[in-house]
Amino acid sequence: MPQATRILVIDDDTELSQLVADYLKPMGFEVECEHEGDSGAERATSEPWNAIILDVMMPGCDGFEVLRRIRAKSKVPVMMLTGRGEEVDRIVGLELGADDYLPKTFSSRELLARLRAVLRRSGWVAESSPQAPMKEIVVGPLRINADSHAVVLGDSPLDLTPAEFGLLLSLAKAHGRVRTREQLIEDVADREWDVFDRAIDMHISTLRRKLGDDPKNPQFIKTVRGFGYQLVTPNR
Repeated sequence: MPQATRILVIDDDTELSQLVADYLKPMGFEVECEHEGDSGAERATSEPWNAIILDVMMPGCDGFEVLRRIRAKSKVPVMMLTGRGEEVDRIVGLELGADDYLPKTFSSRELLARLRAVLRRSGWVAESSPQAPMKEIVVGPLRINADSHAVVLGDSPLDLTPAEFGLLLSLAKAHGRVRTREQLIEDVADREWDVFDRAIDMHISTLRRKLGDDPKNPQFIKTVRGFGYQLVTPNR
């Protein structure tokens, strides 16, 4: 039998946690819940999970601190829940390494679609049909392997989140051509919800930092105002 996809929900709202579990389990997911930040962080980093659904606002150890502890040990995909919907929460979470954000007013269908997109970006969800292995993409000193999700700049491997890798791969496939926000959302997130439109900017900013790009004069990822982004070979 195929191995179940393991999801950990970390949320002090026991009722919401149970609703999420009750919805996902019939869809083939194995769902466990933790209702405190400290215990959630411990389980998140000590057991194998395919993805984590993490609440921002928890008493004591909040979601941001839990995410810091997770990212110190693991690159497991993390989707954060917020009841406040403030942009600053999304920005902080994304900068700390969250892969997606979902307001607590979400519908069950949106939750499932976003979770599947996060899993697909991380490589946990197989494509519906087999594809031939993609060769390594080389852009100047940057090497991107779509199969192993490995990215190397010069001789140094880069540590990217699944969302960052998905964006970089999409840009690399279109090397030299502009990718619009809509195209990036379709490639990376498989959805058109407005929340990810702003998230793209944050992921691009983080990517530039990891690539050593000067945000005022980036050499790898160029902003084409009014259109989107393009990955180019740096002149250095």
